[in-house]
Amino acid sequence: MPLRRKIGLTLAGGLCLLAAACTPLGGPRSSLPPQARPAGLARPDPADASGRSRELAAYFSKVQADLLAQGLLRTDGGGPDTPFTATDLARNFETIAFYDEYERGAGLRNAHSGPGFLRRWSIPVRFGVEFGASVPQAQRVSDRSNVQVYAARLSRVTGHPVSVMGSKANFHVLFMGEDDRAQMLTRVQQIVPNINPASMQILRDIPRSIHCLVIAFSATGNDSDYRQAIALVRAEHPDLLRKSCIHEELAQGLGLANDSPHARPSIFNDDDEFALLTTHDEMLLKILYDPRLRPGMTLRQARPIIRQIAEDLTGGRS
Repeated sequence: MPLRRKIGLTLAGGLCLLAAACTPLGGPRSSLPPQARPAGLARPDPADASGRSRELAAYFSKVQADLLAQGLLRTDGGGPDTPFTATDLARNFETIAFYDEYERGAGLRNAHSGPGFLRRWSIPVRFGVEFGASVPQAQRVSDRSNVQVYAARLSRVTGHPVSVMGSKANFHVLFMGEDDRAQMLTRVQQIVPNINPASMQILRDIPRSIHCLVIAFSATGNDSDYRQAIALVRAEHPDLLRKSCIHEELAQGLGLANDSPHARPSIFNDDDEFALLTTHDEMLLKILYDPRLRPGMTLRQARPIIRQIAEDLTGGRS
């Protein structure tokens, strides 16, 4: 059995990826800004971390070391040892974009339903990066830089506006440690005041096997049109696991919600072979945001178009 189930987790749903019972958003809106630290309140020293936080940090460091020792968590993006064809690419896209990993409104219960419809953002994506009080300054600088670089890459790959904003964010990326749990829950409720209590309970008691997750919300009356999202990354992760969470959760939050055991080279696969977005994954994002496809399309409507785009991207390799 692998040491970890996966790096990232997308809890699937239409109106809300954590629970379909969440009230949908009525369109783009600005959330409350992060609350200022009260005067005189010093940032906690990492040495003062709780026993639980230190235990998690040690555990995740061992996970990363063991995976690297097995030749996993590759950062090369794939190569001659990981060939794929247009047929592979189209099949993987169908599984990852049209099927849900988890049942809507059922928390962590695996989904067994048929294909849904194409979901993506129609408005510009504005990442907002926030940190828990326990996160050291050097780690903040590194994580913020990684999000900024990745946002530019996602924008270039998709052709969709993706940026990092100091305010007016609609995709909130929260780096929070175990000791920041109360802060995280408060912040989530500020961003989405009407979030379902069951969803909050999952966030309140995240199992150790969940390394990071993303929640996305759609517009009123249009489940296929994402308008807001929240990604949560555990601050206890060592550097590569945190960066891997950034790559997987932010890409999944754009509309690639599922995983596939057949996807290779890919981060959308629970085998942990790749840590960072691959050339194959870039093609998945290109398909998702290709203007020939439209949000709300069924798989039957989209399949011939997906096949054509896949052939275009791979040079017709079938």
